Amino acid sequence: MKSLPLVEIKKKSLDSYVNIVSKEKIEKIKNYSSNLKGLKVLHVNSTAYGGGVAEILQALVPLMRDIGLDAEWRIIHGDEKFFNVTKAFHNALQGMKIKLSNEMKDIYLKYNKKNAEKFEGDYDFIVIHDPQPAAIYHFLKPYTGIWIWRCHIDLSNKNMNFWNFIKPYIEIYDSYIFTLKDYAKGGLSKEKINIITPSIDPLAEKNDPLEFNKSKEITENYGIDTSRPIILQVSRFDPWKDPLGVIDTYKIVKKKFPNVQLVMAGSMATDDPEGIEYYEKTKSHAGEDPDIFLLTNLDGVGNKEINAFQVTSDIIIQKSIREGFGLTVTEGLWKSKPVIGGNVGGIPIQIINGVNGFLVNNVNECAKKIIFLLENPNISKRMGEKAKEHVRNNFLITEHLYNYLKLFEHLLKTV
Repeated sequence: MKSLPLVEIKKKSLDSYVNIVSKEKIEKIKNYSSNLKGLKVLHVNSTAYGGGVAEILQALVPLMRDIGLDAEWRIIHGDEKFFNVTKAFHNALQGMKIKLSNEMKDIYLKYNKKNAEKFEGDYDFIVIHDPQPAAIYHFLKPYTGIWIWRCHIDLSNKNMNFWNFIKPYIEIYDSYIFTLKDYAKGGLSKEKINIITPSIDPLAEKNDPLEFNKSKEITENYGIDTSRPIILQVSRFDPWKDPLGVIDTYKIVKKKFPNVQLVMAGSMATDDPEGIEYYEKTKSHAGEDPDIFLLTNLDGVGNKEINAFQVTSDIIIQKSIREGFGLTVTEGLWKSKPVIGGNVGGIPIQIINGVNGFLVNNVNECAKKIIFLLENPNISKRMGEKAKEHVRNNFLITEHLYNYLKLFEHLLKTV
């Protein structure tokens, strides 16, 4: 019997972050980790590529290893049928009106049971990420170790039929991690709830800002004119990211700035069959406008290209209508750009309205703020400087690692 696939990861050293976050912070993490050395930690999610969870684990797991934890990352098995069902779960738990059929329940449980059968090994901590593999523990219990369910999505407006179905599989965990307090409503034990915000890795290829000239060259390879204004949204093609609303916003801005361009760049993730369908919908909405660029990993857009687009863009937006956290907001702020984001989910803890960006509630507000920043480049620059510092102080992988260590220590004493 095959075990759950192990994700291969590159080595990372905590010391290499010292010039970014300060020596004191690095020492604090090392001191804290000394009591946890040798503990076995397993992270399980649904994909090794595409989306914020995979990006976080690419940095978090090697850093956990570097400080002495025996950390691993494995992914679950599933086919298109299963991932279509889990995408429906994802959408419904973020508030979409979808009917939960018996067939969907059966598929969800069947694949979680299959993955549970492939589960092997003893760990001190098992962190199961998001709804896709959430029922694995149910099929294994009792099993050694402390089991943690890490929810990355916005559950503040959940579809109760889906929540009532999945809740019994979640409440058996020893601990839960949510991004915001607001997401943790739903009758779970308050004593088990912990809040940890996600983060970016400042040394990852996507986040270590490229030189402007190199960025310019990469951007222009895609036919984008860097001498003209560029609006950028980086995200999956997904209804919650409102790509159609982004195009409508751009059309309003274009009346005032006829030479403006729109770049929408995102990855097609392996656990997101809906992405291709929504990409086609977005393409159709864009029509034949030569100043709209829809780009994905299928066009050769990887981390370096996203980095380049963020550096060369004049305006970065994240016009989400639901958003667990929004790491693309974090990335934009880290590139010293003010970001205009939807006033939802985890975006308001990142964007301080009027200080390092703007929070907007609709297409017209979004267009208005884009026009303001294009008309006031000096204000835009000042806001961008504040943006970077806000991320440095709150949303880097080092802080994320520290928060996990604190949680592990707490759970060892209380579970």
